[in-house]
Amino acid sequence: MVQTVPTVRPNETIAEVERVLVERAKDFETINYIYITDEENRLLGVLSLKEVFRAPKNLAVRNLMKTKPVTAGFGTRPEKIANLALKYNLKAVPITDKDNRLLGVVPSDVILKILHEEHSKYVMRSAGVVFSRGQTKDIISASAILYTCKRVPWLVVGLAGGVAAAFMVNAFEDAIKEMLTLTAFIPAIVYMADAVGSQTQTIFIRSLAVDHSLGMKKYITREIIAGLAIATFLSLLISAISFVWWKPAILGAILGISFFVTIITAIAVALLLPWIFLRAKIDPAIASGPFATVIRDILSLIIYLSVASVMI
Repeated sequence: MVQTVPTVRPNETIAEVERVLVERAKDFETINYIYITDEENRLLGVLSLKEVFRAPKNLAVRNLMKTKPVTAGFGTRPEKIANLALKYNLKAVPITDKDNRLLGVVPSDVILKILHEEHSKYVMRSAGVVFSRGQTKDIISASAILYTCKRVPWLVVGLAGGVAAAFMVNAFEDAIKEMLTLTAFIPAIVYMADAVGSQTQTIFIRSLAVDHSLGMKKYITREIIAGLAIATFLSLLISAISFVWWKPAILGAILGISFFVTIITAIAVALLLPWIFLRAKIDPAIASGPFATVIRDILSLIIYLSVASVMI
């Protein structure tokens, strides 16, 4: 936040505003907007620099200013300020206290820095790289030891998930022996769970980041409808492919049911995990990447092999 910004009173004219800008240009840290305040420094409105130089010189500021400007409170999270700037197409966001007094402004260069930091954080966390705020630049020049330490934790989680998956497959040994072709479709089941889950999760986390007042009921309803459509289409498609190339009708039925239940489950996990993390005041981005992958992989195998065991 910068504090040296142009402020004027509502009864001043455009000519007086121009004079202030010219005489004090070197003092201001940002002049994208002119902020209109009262004697107690309460924010009344805002004017863009373009509007000032287009308006008649004798026009009073109160007749041109935009009232009820978009503001952020002191202590607002940086990413929320950046999202406000994006949502309302602002070059700077004013910061006010509980009494609406102007404290300062978050300028465009800081907003860009916040966006870059948040994007880098999300990408790294989605890939399972552990780091704290401010380390996006450090990770590039980090030593091999530090670089390794940042990557290993979630990879260990992934390894543990792989071991758990192996135990799952071993537990259904009888069903696999009965129909060996089942093993050929394990990669397809796991991939489909990860692909659908990743799509749903990425869009959901982005929606949560952009719109903090996201209407959950409407959003979840849309996801359920889309999920049922996707699951139905893909399960029918894999069943048809199985009937044509592998012949046994039971295999097509197993694959169709497994794909349907797996996709619905993957979508449910993709929505539930970020929501739980958000409620716990933890960055929802952590809910993606290796953590979510392990859960989806194990659940998809349990579903697939359980359906096969029941139907064979």
